[in-house]
Amino acid sequence: MDPAFVIGLAARDNPRDAEAVDAIDRACFTDGTVNVADELERPWSRIWIARADPGSEPQALLIAWHVADELHVLSLATMPAFRRRGMANALLGHALGFARENGVRLLLLEVRRSNRAAIALYRSFGFSATTVRDHYYADNGEDAVEMSLELDPATGAIRPGTDGVSI
Repeated sequence: MDPAFVIGLAARDNPRDAEAVDAIDRACFTDGTVNVADELERPWSRIWIARADPGSEPQALLIAWHVADELHVLSLATMPAFRRRGMANALLGHALGFARENGVRLLLLEVRRSNRAAIALYRSFGFSATTVRDHYYADNGEDAVEMSLELDPATGAIRPGTDGVSI
């Protein structure tokens, strides 16, 4: 992981941040996954962005919903030219730090079954596969793997999990 990455929340009042988030989403997902304007307005939504250095454009994002004692990771994406540099790892680590600071008990996400790189990243943080949703994705009918990570809300320690399904 490159310690020079700058990670912060996308500014609700900064059109450049919104444009960058939208560009990352469209570059990484066929039809895009989110309505950026809506996400920036939701008080429970967090959009963290990563930049290679303080003056550069955002090149990666993590969108999550903080609801009660759960953090639902909706999207984690890195611009193709910036992949394999540790930005997704840094963003996920940042989200985990947020979860610990805010008494989150459970982190949840879903990922395409074929996305082995993402599954490996999530596993490296301690996520376990809990369920497979058959034919979940509308674009090609691919299965989704639901993954979770449980934290002790008092200490932030990761509680070891086990896979409930084989992937």
